[in-house]
Amino acid sequence: MGLALVLTSISPEIGGVLVRGEKGSAKSTTVRALADVLPWIDVHDGDRFSTDPHDTNATSPDLSTDPGAARGPVVSRPVRLVELPVGATEDRVLGSLNLEKALTAGSVEFEPGLLARAHRGVLYVDEVNLLHDHLVDLLLDAAATGQVTVERDGVSIGHSARFVLIGTMNPEEGELRPQLLDRFGLTVEVAAPRDPALRVDVVRRRLAFDRDPAAFVATYATQQAELTRRIAEARARIDDVTLGDAALLKVAEVCAAFEVDGLRADIVTARTAVAHAAWAGRRFVTRADIRAAALLALPHRRRRNPFDAPGLDEKLLDEILGDDDLPEPPEPEGPTPADDATDASDESPTEAPADIEPGDTDSTDPAPGDTTPTDPDPAQGAASDDIAAILPPAPQQPQPTGDGTSTTVKSGDAYRPRLFTVGGLGHGTPGRRSRALGDTGRRVGARPGHGAGALHLVETLRAAAERHATSDTARTAEGRFTLHASDLRTAVREGREANLLLFCVDASGSMAARKRMTQVKAAILSLLTDAYRRRDKVALVSFRGTDAELTLPPTGSIEVAVALLDDLPAGGRTPLAAGLLTAADVVRRERLRDARLRPLLVVVTDGRATAGTDAVARSRQAAAHLAALGVPGVVVDCEEGPLRLGLARILAGHLEAEHVPMARVSATGLVDVVNGRVA
Repeated sequence: MGLALVLTSISPEIGGVLVRGEKGSAKSTTVRALADVLPWIDVHDGDRFSTDPHDTNATSPDLSTDPGAARGPVVSRPVRLVELPVGATEDRVLGSLNLEKALTAGSVEFEPGLLARAHRGVLYVDEVNLLHDHLVDLLLDAAATGQVTVERDGVSIGHSARFVLIGTMNPEEGELRPQLLDRFGLTVEVAAPRDPALRVDVVRRRLAFDRDPAAFVATYATQQAELTRRIAEARARIDDVTLGDAALLKVAEVCAAFEVDGLRADIVTARTAVAHAAWAGRRFVTRADIRAAALLALPHRRRRNPFDAPGLDEKLLDEILGDDDLPEPPEPEGPTPADDATDASDESPTEAPADIEPGDTDSTDPAPGDTTPTDPDPAQGAASDDIAAILPPAPQQPQPTGDGTSTTVKSGDAYRPRLFTVGGLGHGTPGRRSRALGDTGRRVGARPGHGAGALHLVETLRAAAERHATSDTARTAEGRFTLHASDLRTAVREGREANLLLFCVDASGSMAARKRMTQVKAAILSLLTDAYRRRDKVALVSFRGTDAELTLPPTGSIEVAVALLDDLPAGGRTPLAAGLLTAADVVRRERLRDARLRPLLVVVTDGRATAGTDAVARSRQAAAHLAALGVPGVVVDCEEGPLRLGLARILAGHLEAEHVPMARVSATGLVDVVNGRVA
């Protein structure tokens, strides 16, 4: 992580860093510390856009475009760390019309947003996987082009926005879509150290900082100043680094061998290799630079399925790179970097704390001030390890349930399901499924007051004008009218929301037939894939034996759901009432947490209730209780054979849900049932 942050600081064109890791692994702490080690920058005093005074081609809306005009004194200041809240609006990110001056003076003036403030600094997005997709697209486009163009509210303006984009996320809370994941230049996996000695060292340092922050900072001032100096030298040296034809060919061979999509991986790897060479003090790109760049730029671009964990086969990478180093390109004519620049591979960890390359497994314990973690290599699939750590161990052999033997059947292949939506207009969390009114989407109207949501300027002025048309005393002496709080209007927008897909699956002995469970699991897997793309929450209730279990609480981490689905056992009696009551509890708790989240219940069963006394009567009472909650649902009848009791149809009546016969419980049939359901 330390190396990735340093390299993207040296060359912001790399496109930023995405840091994935478990909670409590100091992701945010490390990012916030980055700004303190970056060299100070020169700016014009009073320039809100932080234009570089030494760049003759740089322009700023706050500065005169006349070459002979004075632009104000030049001052030095620290690099800004701008934090983008998850709930930020597009106006706050891009900038918008200065409403106060528009209403008081009638002038059109641009109010810069967070992207302008982050120019030549660091833009940090914590929990970037929870940020609205359109904002992520906007940020990544700005990071890739270095420019922002605003065309809105009568404002037409453009300004530079070159910043180091850093996002952190916990995979347990949901993943980024592959299209957005690819837009980040580098990605790293981090985890808290498992070595007790390292954990003790972390705790000891934190307690020392809490006792006397100033003394603690002073202890590491020398190492921090040295790191700042090296970053500044690497920035000055990067234009002199030569990327030879042999090195560029090797970059292309590596990207082609790992079958990454598109050419963005080649470009990012090449830029990262050049930055790594500059950081190491080399004049040309070597095999070691390409290897370090590939381990940071390629793992997240190899994912073929949304649930694949990022990773890279280091043995294959070494085979592609070969044992021989690249031929040294001819020396360029003209001045060269300082001859006293040393190769970072010869430096000790204390002298170059962030110089440990990804993949090193024999690193020594960090010296004081070492900023690079010594955790396992990110390419080793840390995401899979994290998921495995929070899941219960899957049974390796069939285990008894008390009245039968359980079996575990893997699901079939997933496929692309059709879109289904919940009827009506919701007010849920922004997503990509059902229609909803919220803060995003197309503007469809306005409502009185200025609560949650963006101000509708046109409707606000129209309300004020209508009020003043009937009251001449409301105008000022200059003929202008005043704006009252009652005139404010908030924009009403129609977009899409996320939903809760609640699966209630009968895992009893009657469902344990291998073909039947394979089809059901394949269908659920397909719906999980679709839910991942549409930012939905999912939950899974399974019932068998004598009780029901909330196998997966409502979550946005679809990866965990997929891992649990394959290990879901089947066998034993059918506690149908327990399964329905558990589903009702899930709905009730989620409504307390977020009343706007609309669920869709999918019950997969043959309708039999065989566990406990009065099993049938209890199951019908539980169904009626669930129906009273107003949850739309589908009952998939899994009963087979020439003689059918029709119990699932009766259950559907008590649930006030749609009944679907067993003939449609194929992988395709189940998806068609759920996707065609309109609540």
